[in-house]
Amino acid sequence: MEFVIITGLSGAGKSQAINVLEDIGYYCMDNLPPALLRNFAELCYQSKRNIEKVAIVVDIRGGKFFNDLFNSLDSLESYGFKYRILFLDASDQVLIKRYKELRRPHPLSSEGRISDGIIKEREKLAEVKEKSDHIIDTSNLTIALLKEEIKSIFLEGKEAQNLTISITSFGFKRGVPLDADLVFDVRFMPNPHYVKELREYTGNDKRVRDYVMNSKETKIFIEKLNDLVDFLVPLYIKEGKTQLVIGIGCTGGKHRSVTIANVLFEYLKEKGRRVIIDHRDHQKS
Repeated sequence: MEFVIITGLSGAGKSQAINVLEDIGYYCMDNLPPALLRNFAELCYQSKRNIEKVAIVVDIRGGKFFNDLFNSLDSLESYGFKYRILFLDASDQVLIKRYKELRRPHPLSSEGRISDGIIKEREKLAEVKEKSDHIIDTSNLTIALLKEEIKSIFLEGKEAQNLTISITSFGFKRGVPLDADLVFDVRFMPNPHYVKELREYTGNDKRVRDYVMNSKETKIFIEKLNDLVDFLVPLYIKEGKTQLVIGIGCTGGKHRSVTIANVLFEYLKEKGRRVIIDHRDHQKS
């Protein structure tokens, strides 16, 4: 019997994750006290329903019961039940935003400060995160992308990608993205803004892309950018980083940065990386 334990930060997407697993044939249980894990596994094993795949959400909502998690996991192993742990994570900034949108208190925030609750929760979950088989950072993932990632792991049997690469095109005149880990300035490239026939279009249009990519300097830059990213990504993964934000900037964020961000996105997608893209300023005048 396949046993999946879903855990992670409150607000990181555990509910969406268990819904996806239920859709693909898992028998699911939400918020089960860890002390009951072995009993529940035995119940499923002995069931006449021939339950072969089980997914359970275990998190800090269990209060003091959550402290029994590792003893319960040891008990599962001793009785021959194999399991995998799926850990859902997200940045503090994103978690705070989600809580404010839902207008709900954090489970560990007794005095109402969401940030304090997140800090406490990270401390409680540090050890289980380290022992997790799959880690998904949902900071910049849409629900659709999260579903796709979970299905690729548990339905198609692909290796989990513990690093999400987020590419953001932007205009320097509106500021560098605050969460960017790497920032590349492409203002040295030919600027379509000064070509009357191209000015009103964006880097998503073929005519603008062709104009930018026709430059010798642009082609050299793309080669070197791809080489650099290929070198850095495995090192970030080795370090345990789960979210990498790459900013591509030009003056207004409409032409050159959009083009280069798209080219990098396509390259990383072809390499099989988990990558998403956002054009922050391309619709702004």
